Amino acid sequence: MVGPGGTADLAQISGGGAIQHIWMYIAGDPRRRRLDILRMFWDDETHPSVECPLGDFFASGWGHVSTVNSLPVCVNPNGALNCYWLMPFERSAKITLENLNDKPIQVFYQIDYTLTDVPNDAAYFHAQFRRANPVPYKHPYTVLDGVIGCGHFVGTYLCWGTSLAGWWGEGEAKFYLDGDDEFPTIYGTGTEDYFCGAAGFVRNGEYVEFNTPYTGLTQVINPYAKFDYYGTSPTKMRFGIYRWHINDPVRFENNFRMTIKALGWKRKMVLLKDDISSVAFWYQTEPHGTFPKFSDRTCLEVS
Repeated sequence: MVGPGGTADLAQISGGGAIQHIWMYIAGDPRRRRLDILRMFWDDETHPSVECPLGDFFASGWGHVSTVNSLPVCVNPNGALNCYWLMPFERSAKITLENLNDKPIQVFYQIDYTLTDVPNDAAYFHAQFRRANPVPYKHPYTVLDGVIGCGHFVGTYLCWGTSLAGWWGEGEAKFYLDGDDEFPTIYGTGTEDYFCGAAGFVRNGEYVEFNTPYTGLTQVINPYAKFDYYGTSPTKMRFGIYRWHINDPVRFENNFRMTIKALGWKRKMVLLKDDISSVAFWYQTEPHGTFPKFSDRTCLEVS
């Protein structure tokens, strides 16, 4: 049990090794998961290498639990949260859960790890949450920035809340590597394409949720959603989508940044001011840069 405003230590591990699997279940209203903050610290570091809402870490944002059936993350019936990201550490590991809710939470969990020798140059697991509500007009949404060091990017979980009727997924994903300035090394062809979909994730006029090992659209939150290519999709829809770069990691030597443009389609291209949040997943050598601070709980809550 974690009281309101309290923080529980879920793991305190001494020595070198690697976390191999985490299972968690939080009893109660899933809408509160946005206010349960998961943090992970490697080798007695001061600033966490993982900091994000619990649900979003397990690809279940919006306070809405959906089935996730992928290689590194599985969410099974009734909100059983599992991840299989390998998390090495050379000297110690610490995992905490902070409760920003007004009521206590009941936490069930198991953390499976091995103790073993870890190379000095091992890349450590990192995950960072961001949100822009709304995305500033004419500005791209930043998935990740400020990464300094050598490593590889392994995944994106994205929550997209629409503000206008119409299609939302035309913005390009851009990867800026090792000193890229105006022009990125990797320049995508659109949001739906980055998440390995096509034609708006639509079949017979309706969005289709799907799960695969490396990518999935697991949340389409609006029971009256209809869509055609010309943009009759209703406003105020919410989507949750993941893309894991396990067989195709994006490697960098010195620094890394990723953005996605908030661009839609309603008989023409439309710049959007939508509610977008994300968790970026990557590995890098330590030390890592300091994460942006959560301004307050309003930057996390879902209305």
